[in-house]
Amino acid sequence: MRYLQPALLALALTFSTGVFAHAVVTHNSLKLKPVPVNQASQVELTFNSKVELDLSEVFLVSAGDKMQVIPATPGAKAGTVLLDLPALEPGEYAIKLKIFAADGHLSEDLLRFFVKQPK
Repeated sequence: MRYLQPALLALALTFSTGVFAHAVVTHNSLKLKPVPVNQASQVELTFNSKVELDLSEVFLVSAGDKMQVIPATPGAKAGTVLLDLPALEPGEYAIKLKIFAADGHLSEDLLRFFVKQPK
């Protein structure tokens, strides 16, 4: 009996860790491919879990904290999301994410990036 309670607690913690998962960005194409100047483009995000895009919101944030909704569509693989960016002038921007994981947990993130003229 003395070892039963700690064993049950350990077992419960082992199986409950996945229950409280949040959708976290594990990769984004902004790191590898810069956003072109004055040209519409697409950003690929990879999450650590499936996401519910119908319940999620994605915004483009520009100078002066102006926010506009940007389209998000499922990618080819589970947990991959494609974002359609409009043509952007040089400057500093961010993508604000409010993403629901398939398990119903909300995650928020902010991905900052720059649009620069090629040298």
